[in-house]
Amino acid sequence: MSHMSMTQQLIYYFNHNSTYVLAQFLRHFLISIYGVLLAALIGIPMGILIAKRGKLKGAVMGAANVIQTIPSLAMISIIMLGLGLGTKTVIATVFLYSLLPIIGNTYTGIKSVDGDLVDAAKGMGMTNRQQLLMVELPLSLSVIMAGIRNALVVAVGITAIGAFVGGGGLGDIIIRGTNATNGGAIILAGSIPTAFMAVVSDLILGVIQRYLEPKGISTNQ
Repeated sequence: MSHMSMTQQLIYYFNHNSTYVLAQFLRHFLISIYGVLLAALIGIPMGILIAKRGKLKGAVMGAANVIQTIPSLAMISIIMLGLGLGTKTVIATVFLYSLLPIIGNTYTGIKSVDGDLVDAAKGMGMTNRQQLLMVELPLSLSVIMAGIRNALVVAVGITAIGAFVGGGGLGDIIIRGTNATNGGAIILAGSIPTAFMAVVSDLILGVIQRYLEPKGISTNQ
């Protein structure tokens, strides 16, 4: 392939490895999604909790911030010592990095709900649980979605690094390119779909976020 241009080499690689690239694309996406969904299952209730009990905010947000400051490759390496090589380590890393944006945005969303609406719900005889499920969460959904959106974009990048610990995904193609002679086209074959995944995920979740946004309210997240 050395006599071909970079574009020709890239097209040649895709033509001869399309099944492999697609399989790694799907694997990459699923790892990212699983990590973010797990973080949402923990982070949204945690965000609600610290919004309701302010004393916990400092400890929870502090811990999430500490996690965020650790370089992703270092975090993956630390988790690998406990979970070993493979997908579990990458999902766990994505999970940890996704907590801060999801907890933070859930807290912001709940706290930004108009107090008059909450008072009105109380006046109608709603229990605290009903207020949360029928008033506060619906009005917070667009802000929470903004946190999930940020988390997923970061997750796509972290999953690419996860190939170094046997996680697979598109990072696996990039590593193959770095180990190959004239591997520039192979590196692009991994990096272009990775960038595409991040951009498209962000656009789709952005549309969902705008759909969930209460009329007349702008989240600006």
